[in-house]
Amino acid sequence: MRSILSLFFKSNRLIIWIQHKLTPKQFIIFAAILIGLTAGLAAVFLKFFVHFFIRNIEYISSDNPFFIALFPFVGISLCAMYIHYLNGNKLGKGIANILYAIARKSSILPKDQTYSHIISSALTVGFGGSAGLESPIVTTGSAIGSNFGRSYKLSYKERTLLLAAGAAAGIAAAFNTPIAGVLFALEVLLVEANISAFIPILIAAASGALCSKIILHEDVLLLFKLQEPFDYNNVPFYMVLGLVCGASSYYYSKVFLATEHYFKRFENRKIVKALAGGLGLFVLILVIPPLLGEGYQSIKLLSDSHPSLVFSHSLFPLSSLSKPLLYILLLVVILLKPIATGITIGSGGNGGNFAPSLFLGAFIGYLFSSAISDLGFVSLPISNFTIVAMAGLLSGIFQAPLTGIFLIAEITGGYELIIPLMIVSALSYAVSKYFMPFSIDMLKLAEKEKIVTTNTDSYLLSSIDLSAYVERDFSEVPVDVNLRKLIELITHSKRNMFPVLDKDYTLKGLISIDDIREIMFKQEMYDTVSVKEIMHPPKYVITEKDDIISAMKLFSESHLWNIPVIYEGRYQGFISKSTILEKYREVLIESSLE
Repeated sequence: MRSILSLFFKSNRLIIWIQHKLTPKQFIIFAAILIGLTAGLAAVFLKFFVHFFIRNIEYISSDNPFFIALFPFVGISLCAMYIHYLNGNKLGKGIANILYAIARKSSILPKDQTYSHIISSALTVGFGGSAGLESPIVTTGSAIGSNFGRSYKLSYKERTLLLAAGAAAGIAAAFNTPIAGVLFALEVLLVEANISAFIPILIAAASGALCSKIILHEDVLLLFKLQEPFDYNNVPFYMVLGLVCGASSYYYSKVFLATEHYFKRFENRKIVKALAGGLGLFVLILVIPPLLGEGYQSIKLLSDSHPSLVFSHSLFPLSSLSKPLLYILLLVVILLKPIATGITIGSGGNGGNFAPSLFLGAFIGYLFSSAISDLGFVSLPISNFTIVAMAGLLSGIFQAPLTGIFLIAEITGGYELIIPLMIVSALSYAVSKYFMPFSIDMLKLAEKEKIVTTNTDSYLLSSIDLSAYVERDFSEVPVDVNLRKLIELITHSKRNMFPVLDKDYTLKGLISIDDIREIMFKQEMYDTVSVKEIMHPPKYVITEKDDIISAMKLFSESHLWNIPVIYEGRYQGFISKSTILEKYREVLIESSLE
């Protein structure tokens, strides 16, 4: 232990010395290399560890369907116990967790997330949970980049850049796809980017992919070899496939979110939640074996046109499948996959939707092209459609078409399918966007944390915490007093707006200086006029349901400079338009600084 600590301190001093010798931009490049290699090694370790786990589970279970289906139950239970007892229930899951850190936590992720996602996702997916490793890998890489920037006292913008670099390296290492890693970071995590941001992320992604290239074997990676060239005569079918992928993306998103949300009712009963989820997953995998794990083996079997092998470990004898039965089983898998993933993550496991989206795409692409071919109208290249549909689902579910296009282009080893990839991804994205304005992670962030990251202005505004700017220095007027008491309060106040409250702090009305200007000097009215006669009910109020965007809309609509704030029926203070605009100006200036 002493030797490890000694090595750490020596390396830390070396990095500090290098930081003083390099310019800020040079140090960012240096940091990107270190982060890329570290995040890449973390991704490689997780991939290798999970596949080692899966191979041993297959050996232990001796292909017994009951034993195989039981392991995910064990994995979710172990993951839930780790998160509860060893992690303190503070494991932020999903890409929404990273986006929240960028918007509200100054791009700072907890140090424990540099390893906690590796442990928890290994237990979940390694034991057969129906989820992907890429989201935990992205979070791990982001945490590595964030904490590096924090350790060496870099600015918010530099920390954000290194956070994105770590995420890019994670994706690049997971698939050996550096370009897709870069595009994922730019398309999903960063609201805006320029060439100065592009270079460090590119270097980090290349470093991560290098780790994957050197260490991981092809059987661990998701790789394909094209069996047939692109035929432009099939473009109409690719267009239809794009529409199908878009509709399927919407279906997956809605069903996954509904399933995950169902388990929130057990939020205070972690053991019950894990047991319910594990039992549900046990039943699903026992009946439908392809729902086990990441599903990459099933994807490879479909792309090689061996669909019957996908169901080889079924509880029921399926040695020979008729085409109608095969199509029914494929459709059942497509319908149940979002439920299985929602159960895995919602009940306490840790994983993501990246691998499930590719899995679902492969099944849809195979079913679509095989069914069209069997109808006798045209013979479609089933392998190509299987591969292209993966990009379509990824583009639709994550609403990141560039990532989908180049991920599949890279894992197929070329750009032979670039045209159908573009067609299917673009149409899928358009359909998904039409039905669902936000992706799964963006939707979680927008609904729960009141943060919007779809454009720069909305993102900068949503990064402002509305509750932190409630002003409470307004003189409060009891509802049962007269004009004399009101005048006394006015003489000691610096404000020209006065909230009228009852004993329960319920806002009964508002009084402005303009409301009493004509009578404030008529002393004969001081004891005869009550506050109730003067006040007027508030037309606009800000509640706990409002975020910064809706508050700014209220200011625009009302032409007011101060609006009262009501949380759970009780008066809290006022939000000032000038204060919000000043804070927005500060955030805008900070975001523009290099």
